[in-house]
Amino acid sequence: MRSRYSAYVLGLEDYLLATWHATTRPAALNLGAETKPKWLGLEIKASAENGDSATVEFVARCRIGGRAQRMHELSRFLREDGRWFYVDGVID
Repeated sequence: MRSRYSAYVLGLEDYLLATWHATTRPAALNLGAETKPKWLGLEIKASAENGDSATVEFVARCRIGGRAQRMHELSRFLREDGRWFYVDGVID
């Protein structure tokens, strides 16, 4: 989760797509096409692992156009061949 947050901060679309599970991965993210947020921090609230699946609850804070935003998500991950992949998440 922390590496994906860092990739968003740095605008590393290739890394984000490479760590997204093939069954749910979008064709592109177009990070450069939108207003770039100024990321302010990541707080991991909880995590749980059960074999090759895991969940991570987090809050990411950013500022977009001068306005503070926060994203609270419960993300699902799957491990394949020793690597973790983001599957999807529920935003609260």
